[in-house]
Amino acid sequence: MADPDQRLYFLLQRAAHSLRLDADRRCLAAAGITTAQLGALFAVHDEPGLTQRELARALGLRESAVTGLVGRLVAAGLIRRQPHPSEHRAVVLELSERGEEVLRSARPEIDRFNAELHAVLGDDFAATAQALHRLAHRDTGPT
Repeated sequence: MADPDQRLYFLLQRAAHSLRLDADRRCLAAAGITTAQLGALFAVHDEPGLTQRELARALGLRESAVTGLVGRLVAAGLIRRQPHPSEHRAVVLELSERGEEVLRSARPEIDRFNAELHAVLGDDFAATAQALHRLAHRDTGPT
């Protein structure tokens, strides 16, 4: 068997896939949304007036992917698009009352999920979270 350190990328992918499937199942049951949609709602909640470009950057997605995501969230009545106060071609995003309700519905399940991860990782939870944050926000240079 290969040294697990040599397969870190594979293990991260496998863990992310498994966790995403579990989290999506739980978020759909609790609030009727996926983790991708939930991430967008949290970003808009945390930074009201965010543009689609800023949302794409916050989620680490291409703007084209965020356009579809935002369209689905608007159609579901979870967020609203409003004219940007100074850029005539841009819009800002804000949560609707329904979006706020969905976040409240999802929060207990997210808290349970994080508690389960904390139980698995134990004392390594904070260090793991910090390491994953560094990996997610590292500068990869030009692509």
